[in-house]
Amino acid sequence: MTLLDGGPTIPQTCEPIVTPQDILLLLGDRSTVARQPRFHIEPADDVATVRAYRRLRREVFVDEQGLFEGHDLDGRDDDPRTVVLVARDRAGLVLGGVRLGPVDGDPDIGWWVGGRLVVARAARGPQGIGAVLVRAACAHAEARGALRFEATVQSRNEAMFRQLGWTSVRPVTVAGSPHTLMRWPIERTRHAAAVKATLGPLLAGIAPGGTGFVGDDGAPVPGTDLVAACDAIVPTMVERDPEWAGWCSVLVNVNDLAAMGAEPLGLLDALAARDASHAARVLAGLRRAARAYDVSILGGHTQLGVPAALSVTALGRTRHPVPGGGGRPGHHVRLTADLSGAWRPGYHGRQWDSTTGRATAELRAMSGAVAAARPAAAKDVSMAGIVGTLGMLAEASGCAAVLDVAAVARPSSATVGDWLTCFPGYAMLTADEPGRPPLPAGPAVGAVCGELTEGRGIGLRWPDGEVTHAVTGAVTGMGRA
Repeated sequence: MTLLDGGPTIPQTCEPIVTPQDILLLLGDRSTVARQPRFHIEPADDVATVRAYRRLRREVFVDEQGLFEGHDLDGRDDDPRTVVLVARDRAGLVLGGVRLGPVDGDPDIGWWVGGRLVVARAARGPQGIGAVLVRAACAHAEARGALRFEATVQSRNEAMFRQLGWTSVRPVTVAGSPHTLMRWPIERTRHAAAVKATLGPLLAGIAPGGTGFVGDDGAPVPGTDLVAACDAIVPTMVERDPEWAGWCSVLVNVNDLAAMGAEPLGLLDALAARDASHAARVLAGLRRAARAYDVSILGGHTQLGVPAALSVTALGRTRHPVPGGGGRPGHHVRLTADLSGAWRPGYHGRQWDSTTGRATAELRAMSGAVAAARPAAAKDVSMAGIVGTLGMLAEASGCAAVLDVAAVARPSSATVGDWLTCFPGYAMLTADEPGRPPLPAGPAVGAVCGELTEGRGIGLRWPDGEVTHAVTGAVTGMGRA
């Protein structure tokens, strides 16, 4: 036997279904029941819920509004990546829904679209179910790594979307009816870049790095062929993951020297720890990384009985440092990154570990790539992520930059939103004249993925030619190098 919509009947059971509300009523807690929300949002993770959502769409878009004949189903309904969110009342009835997912094509490049927002006629009104569904869709898209999220909205609903923070892009026509293409402003890349925003005012008058190298990854030592770099590890990371903190203190300093084309000579560490046991774990990670990169630990300072802290200074050598601010408008931007590895446990979406599994020869090949290729400008990707680091390179070069999202090489298990804003282990951004050869970076892969342009800020260019703003101005405020 089947239901009228073609679905199978739901098997009957003699066992009663007890809900949390039933329990509260049995306990006499009617005030808590009264405060329960009238509806909640959840993913449609079963066939029956998806069918209920589609019935609502047919009732509204076909029967009520006459936008479609027969049904409103399309290819997005068949795409397994499409997500459906529904609003249910306390009794479990589906009151409304919305669908969202990546644009056509594979893989997902962080460009998502929403649509088919529907609310049952009897459920419309002051409850604001439609607005809550829109907010839930925005949150879900961002959580899935989207950096561009759009929807075609019926003109009558444009005001509601504007009140929710959406911006209008242009008028469009859908099913013969006037709609507006609208975009949700995702701020993730701007927030990643914002971690450097106070550097300019803080360092005013210091000019770190010296003329031509202000704000660079390392500082040429005047009158010598030495380059010095220094990085501190976030104290909470030293506390919660001491071995990884020790490893990263070497990794980030070697990367800084590598970005300037310098060969590492040695390291000096300054370590503070609550006790000897904790200090030993930090130093174990530091020693393991130093062995892996074949670089000496020259000395340092250790203090116990104090809050955790770790800072490492690295010395390298090169006769011709590569600046971070040597780019010019028209230069091609290339990303060279090691895509092996995985997210560091406890840092999913924020720190990619590609280096702990590499052999010394591989690590040295990657760290020597800039010295071998000598591009016009180079910066290693820092905690500001690919977008934020490109912003720093462009700012130091007195330029803006455009990044082609689809051309950025990334691991298959990393979303675009995560990859463009995380610390990626080994990743180098370079700028140079068109046609220059790639960096000889061993196991790392590289590709041209943008260019420097006149102006300020960073734009993300999508396959349809649209450019969205990732960073609207200077990243550090330190200006041209």
